[in-house]
Amino acid sequence: MSYKFEKLEVWQLSIEYVDLIYTLAEKLPRNEEYNLKSQIIRAATSISLNIAEGSTGQTDPEQARFLGMAIRSLIETVACQHLIDRRNYLSDKTDLREAYRKSQELARQLQAFRKSLVSSHQVGENQPDYLIENDEI
Repeated sequence: MSYKFEKLEVWQLSIEYVDLIYTLAEKLPRNEEYNLKSQIIRAATSISLNIAEGSTGQTDPEQARFLGMAIRSLIETVACQHLIDRRNYLSDKTDLREAYRKSQELARQLQAFRKSLVSSHQVGENQPDYLIENDEI
């Protein structure tokens, strides 16, 4: 038996993103252990957890609400990536660029999934699209 969320492509992508964020976080300096490192890992993990929690026995509007929280957590990881870049914590920016690229792909999928659920329902406030237009990192 498998759970509904385990079959979702967006959830599988979020797990890959978490793995990438863990790899990135491991390269941060020790003085960021309880700050940026912890924050970016918790935010990335929250993406997958919100997708999973929202998928189980929820109405479409409720599932869309959880997807909105997943999007917010994703944006938090992107903000952390900017801080990592700004502080020059990584001499090799390959993982940072890959995480940024994956964040864009995940944002598109989360927003498309959310929009498909709210097309006939209105959920709370209107959520802006958080698609990133350029590759800044």
